[in-house]
Amino acid sequence: MKMLDLQASRDAGTRLTVEIHQRVDVGLALVVLALLSLGLIMVASASVGMAEPFYFLQRQVVFVALGLVAAWALYSLRLAYWEQAGLLLLVLVYVLLVAVLLPGVGKTVNGSTRWISLGLFNLQVSEVVKLLVTVYLAGYLVRHGRQVRESMMGFVKPLMLLGLATIPLLMQPDFGAAVVLLAIGLGMLFLGGARLWQFVLLLGVVSSAMAYLAIQTPYRIARLTGFMDPWTDPFNTGFQLTQSLIAIGSGSWFGVGLGGSVQKLFYLPEAHNDFLFAVMAEELGLVGVCVVVGLFVFLVWRSFAIGQAAEAVGHRFGAFLAYGIGIWIGLQAFINMGVNMGLLPTKGLTLPLMSYGGSSMLVTCAAMGLLARVHRETVESGGWRRRSPRRKVRAEANA
Repeated sequence: MKMLDLQASRDAGTRLTVEIHQRVDVGLALVVLALLSLGLIMVASASVGMAEPFYFLQRQVVFVALGLVAAWALYSLRLAYWEQAGLLLLVLVYVLLVAVLLPGVGKTVNGSTRWISLGLFNLQVSEVVKLLVTVYLAGYLVRHGRQVRESMMGFVKPLMLLGLATIPLLMQPDFGAAVVLLAIGLGMLFLGGARLWQFVLLLGVVSSAMAYLAIQTPYRIARLTGFMDPWTDPFNTGFQLTQSLIAIGSGSWFGVGLGGSVQKLFYLPEAHNDFLFAVMAEELGLVGVCVVVGLFVFLVWRSFAIGQAAEAVGHRFGAFLAYGIGIWIGLQAFINMGVNMGLLPTKGLTLPLMSYGGSSMLVTCAAMGLLARVHRETVESGGWRRRSPRRKVRAEANA
């Protein structure tokens, strides 16, 4: 009798494991929770000397909670609704981009008008735009995939729509978001089957245009020159980067210890936001840096693996959506880390799932909810075959 009860318990546990794997990609969930947890720890450490103790941590906890609610909400919706709403989402993109530039609507901080006040926090429009454009392009590639692969117009048309979206972004100004938005578009079109010569040609044109725009504004020229040799003006244009490099260099192999950063004490501007990575490198050292880089690499890999599985069962919208989210998160993380380490010019881009900020946290968590939904619908479609307890359950059922 006891043997039968033990076998029944094992079967129940196996079936529960199967159901969890069917509904949630465990690897994706674990890496997201790891990044969120590490981000909360580093926000608490980086901001401890900036205001009331744990003020920013308390707000970040609220943002994470709201982000998880947003992730659950988007996870609960069928992807078919998002695919059908593509045109409305594109219209919403342009409405938001125009609205933020209207007097009395957009909020200006440090000379940039990028936010709309929502009371609890300021919504950064560019973050929402990244997600909505990714969803729209996924639907576009499903509807017009053949044109993208076979005609120049099918390839150029979505880029023209992206170009119209980058104009208001540059007026804010938000050059970094414009670069990420165009990179998402180019990456998704390439994965959608665009011909290599078309891709290379457009990439060259876009890169040239971005380079031209970068040197047309004095503050962008200052950022470029400061990035190339920040030590020539370490107390002005190169101040933020030099302090970041000092922080990273001070971390050595294992860091100075959690909470022991010196650069966060009024030396490094935006230590809890754009330059959280530098504080983490100082406190946790090269080991901590490798862990975070590894987590983001794993997150991007899971995104592409989910997309590949969706494409294998014919769920093309989910596949392109997963690819787009992977490109977006991977590129933004790479740019943020590159800026912190002096490999790229300074951009106002957060480290996804880690940096302080309501807009970035809400939208990125929402994107993770969509990614989890792609996995679920792929499994329900009969995809995602791999060695797991599911095979054991099927074998027992057949027996």
